Amino acid sequence: MIIFLYGEDAFRSRQKLKEFKAKFLREIDPQGTSLTVLEGEKVNLDKLNQAIGSVSLLSKKRMVVIENLFFRKDDDIFTQFYTYLTSKKEQADDNIIIVWDEVSSANKGLTKGRGVLFKFLAKSKYAQEFKPLSNLELLNWVKKEVEARSGQISHEAANTLVSLVGNDLWALNNELDKLINYKAGQQLHLSGEDKINKIETADVRELVSGSIDENIFALTDAISNRNKNLVAKLFQEQIEAGSTGDYLLNMILRQFKILLQVRQALDSGGNARTIASTLKLHPFVVQKAVTQVRNFNLASLKNIFERLVKIDYEMKTGKTDVLLALNMLVVKL
Repeated sequence: MIIFLYGEDAFRSRQKLKEFKAKFLREIDPQGTSLTVLEGEKVNLDKLNQAIGSVSLLSKKRMVVIENLFFRKDDDIFTQFYTYLTSKKEQADDNIIIVWDEVSSANKGLTKGRGVLFKFLAKSKYAQEFKPLSNLELLNWVKKEVEARSGQISHEAANTLVSLVGNDLWALNNELDKLINYKAGQQLHLSGEDKINKIETADVRELVSGSIDENIFALTDAISNRNKNLVAKLFQEQIEAGSTGDYLLNMILRQFKILLQVRQALDSGGNARTIASTLKLHPFVVQKAVTQVRNFNLASLKNIFERLVKIDYEMKTGKTDVLLALNMLVVKL
């Protein structure tokens, strides 16, 4: 079985990947000996064959996850993987191969090898693309997330939260954690009919300042200016304010992805207005990005973004500490 999880909404695709892995571990492989995660940047056919072919005494079925394969620079690997996966598709094989990537169907810059593999995966039976949610979908997502965490939120509060944070589920998830913890803390001091745990607009305005992007802009500036001390200071301030390392890294990744897209658009003759329309970003965000990209050329942005993707992978697999990795990134710039 081949599963392809892809698209710009990495938060929801990552959640779906977690669901697949959890179900496999729960129903097939409680010992965790038959689940392998491969880094797309380093994977080759030998490693994939080894992961698929490894025999476990406790489980006959294996799950292999390949993450961010489409970030690879060498094009030959995509042709090799296409040949390998098409042959696997024809075989009666109980093993599960999951390809997880942030590449989207809107990406027109795929090389020939990438394009062939992408089309094959995207047309497979178990392919699922995660596109950015519309405003209405965002509101519904917020309400469902709050309910899943045994909380309540008014429609007005959800609307205010979305307007402040925007279409970024990593940021929204982080803010929901803060809001729900805040309401839970309030309950400790209330009793009887006074216990109301619904998140209201006033709660959102008190806890969500709308300065999320400003904080990320500041961190991005510090990284681009190679200011290791300021990176550590700003990072620590955000941790103390309730942000997680996972959330901050994803926000920094998002910002550098925006910078990369803006740099490419500017180099092609675009301006702030057309870029905002094409990328579907708030004009304020684009204008700030236009100012920031003056410190970068396209090659340096690609280099930083690729390093951040690697840090993200190593953090998720427990191989690195976020702050240490960011400091090392700054040193090597």
